[in-house]
Amino acid sequence: MGISAVIFDMDGVIFDSERLVIECWKVVADKYGIDNIEEACFECLGINAALTKELMKKRYGEAFPYDEYKKEMSAIFHSRAAGGKLPQKRGIKELLTFLKENHIPIAVASSTRREVVIRELEEGGLLPYFDKVICGDMVERSKPEPDIFLKACESLSVDATEAYAIEDSYNGIRAAFRAGMKPIMVPDLAEPTEEMEKLACCILPSLFEVMAYLKGRSL
Repeated sequence: MGISAVIFDMDGVIFDSERLVIECWKVVADKYGIDNIEEACFECLGINAALTKELMKKRYGEAFPYDEYKKEMSAIFHSRAAGGKLPQKRGIKELLTFLKENHIPIAVASSTRREVVIRELEEGGLLPYFDKVICGDMVERSKPEPDIFLKACESLSVDATEAYAIEDSYNGIRAAFRAGMKPIMVPDLAEPTEEMEKLACCILPSLFEVMAYLKGRSL
């Protein structure tokens, strides 16, 4: 059976960025005495900026100056990642090349803001691989709701039930499943759970294994 499209999350799937985000939040947390920031970051994996802010204020209180701290964290992140320094996940270029050579449509469905997604993909030399880029500020509801994946499938003119989604986070897998897609989990920071085993069509250790898996379904 052929593959109508493959849709990628970005952070933790294309780029090894989630670890760096947590490291930068730790710098801010140490400076201002914010407790359990790593746990808070894990809770926010895979969701958009608005929901992240909501969860952070729920955890730390309405007086928590999230915007100020986020701006400081972002500046640290940019200083460490700008100019193509953001590390890419093993196998991403090989997988994207395989999909392009086989004329399989490719999109990004990232909860991150479009400005950031485009910049990071451009700096990493990956933007030309993608037919469409759908971002967190282009849909109303964040993952784990299916909106971003449904919009990505619509933009590619493909049926969601015939498309694969590559995700690393629980919220991403939940969103892809709710969209009716075939979720593939490639774990990054979040270890697979019983729920993920039920929702994902498979759990694979790296993008090289994803390529082998998709080869068997595209030929």
